[in-house]
Amino acid sequence: MSGAPADFLALLREQVRRQPDAPALGMIGEQPLTYAELENRIATVAKRLHDKGFRPGDSMLFSIRPCVDAVTLVFGTIAAGGAIVFVDPGVGPELFTRRIDLVRPAWAATESLLYLLSGPLNRVGRTVGLSLPAFADLPVRHIHSGLRLPGTPPGSIPLGQLLGSGTSADITVADPAAEALIVFTSGTSAAPKAVAHTRGSLGAGLAAMAGRSSLGPGGHLHTEQLMMGLPALMAGARWSMPRYPRFGTHIDPIGFARTLDAATHAFFTPADLAVVLGAIESGRLAVPRGLREISLGGAPVTTALLRRARAALPECEFLAIYGMTEILPVAITSGVAKLEFEGAGDPLGAPVHGVTARIADDGELILSGPNLCRGYLGEASLTEIATGDLARFDGDTLVLMGRKKDMMIRGKTNIYPGLYEPAVCTVSGVRQAIMVGLPDEIGDERIVLAVVADPDAGDIAARLRRELPALIDVSALPDEIVVVDEIPVSGRTSKPDRAALRTRLAQSLP
Repeated sequence: MSGAPADFLALLREQVRRQPDAPALGMIGEQPLTYAELENRIATVAKRLHDKGFRPGDSMLFSIRPCVDAVTLVFGTIAAGGAIVFVDPGVGPELFTRRIDLVRPAWAATESLLYLLSGPLNRVGRTVGLSLPAFADLPVRHIHSGLRLPGTPPGSIPLGQLLGSGTSADITVADPAAEALIVFTSGTSAAPKAVAHTRGSLGAGLAAMAGRSSLGPGGHLHTEQLMMGLPALMAGARWSMPRYPRFGTHIDPIGFARTLDAATHAFFTPADLAVVLGAIESGRLAVPRGLREISLGGAPVTTALLRRARAALPECEFLAIYGMTEILPVAITSGVAKLEFEGAGDPLGAPVHGVTARIADDGELILSGPNLCRGYLGEASLTEIATGDLARFDGDTLVLMGRKKDMMIRGKTNIYPGLYEPAVCTVSGVRQAIMVGLPDEIGDERIVLAVVADPDAGDIAARLRRELPALIDVSALPDEIVVVDEIPVSGRTSKPDRAALRTRLAQSLP
C-alpha cells in the first residue's frame, strides 16, 4: 500500500459524498440513518463533546452494548480527536483496576444499568455472576446511556444530550497518527496488554478489506461486530445491528439468525454458525431468505463446518477471515478455496494488499503492514508482530500449521494440533476436532482427541482409529479418542478453550 494510510473517517466521508441519501446504519427493523444523517450526527457529537470539555488526546472508557447511539458516540469521540477504550466490565474488579491504571481515561461512557448493578444493587449483580467494579467511583467525566438509574453519578451527562442533528463540526481534517481505538487482549492481572490502533491503522485495515467481499452499495450487512460493520460502511453498504436482551451481554445465535431475512450479508464466529446450522438441520430454524454471503472469523474455520454450511445454505457464499487484534485483516479466502485445498494445514489465502508476511526460522508467522497497530500501551512501537502461529506458504497462499503455545510433547516428538485438526475434520461424521495434551508425572503428554460428532455418525471413534493412520503422521496419532457433546469456548469470538477442555478431560478420564 503506497503513501500514508488514510484516516478511516475520511474514507467514510467519501461514501457520504457518493451516496448521501443511501441507508447507512440502523437497528434491525428500524428506519436506518442515511450516510448524510450519520455524518451529521458524528459531527454533532464531536462538537458537543468539545463544548463540554473533551479535548484531543482524551480517552473514553466505553461500556455500552452495540446500538446506533453507541456507534455514533464511538465515531464522534474519534472525530473529536479522542480514543475509545473497550474494556469488559465483567473481567473482575482487580483486572479492571489494573487496566484502568494503564489507560488512565479522562471520560467513561457507561450504561446506567452498570451503575445500578455496581452500586446500589451490587449484591444482585453478584448473585447473577457479575463481579463489577464501582463505575461511579471512577475519577472521570461520566456519560450515561439509558434512563438515569440509582447509582448514576450526579454530574453524568445523558448520552442523548450529545446526539441528534445540529451544527456540523469540521471532521474533514484527517489525523492518521491519532490514537483511535484501544482494545485489551491477552495478559495477566499484573501485566494487562492494551492494543492501540490509530486512525491510520484502522483506515489501512478497512482499505485492505475493500473488494474482498461482495458487499457494496445496495448490500445489507447484519452484525453487532464493530470491526465488520466498519468495512460495510466504507463499502457503501447498509449496516444493521441486532438487539441485545435487556440484561444480556451476548446475542443468541439462533435469535440473531431469525432476523436475517432482510440482510444480504452476515458475520458469524464458527461456534455461533455451528449452533445455527444445527437448528436449520433439525428444522427448528428456516433458511434465511436473501442471504448471499457469510463472513467467518475469530477462530479457525474448518472444512467440516464449511461442508455443513454449504449443505444447509446452498445459495450462500462463505469467506474465512484471518487476523488478530493487533493487525486485521491479514488474509481472506473463500469457503470454496478452503474446501478445494489438498495440502497439509489450514489455508488462509494470500495476505491482503499491504500486509507483509514472513516465516521465521522456527516456522512462526511474522506480520507487518500499515494496518498494524501502533503497539501496546506503555511499550515501544511495533514494526512487526510475532503471531504465535506456525505457518508456511503454498505458492501465494498462507497456510496455518498450528500454534506454538499449543504445542504438545510426547517422547521426543513436538506435536502441533493445528497441523492435524483440519485433517481430522475431513473424516465423515466429524463436526469439530480438538487435540490436547494431558501431562503425566514425568512431563510427557498423553494426546487426547476430543471430537463433536454428527448425530448419525455411529461409532465415530472406531472410524477415526481406522482412518487416521492414513491421514496424519503416525507420530501424532492420539492416545485416546473421546466423543464430547461440545468443545468449551471462551472470549469475545468463542475460540476453542483448550485449557478448559484439558481440565474436563483430566477429570473424566482415568
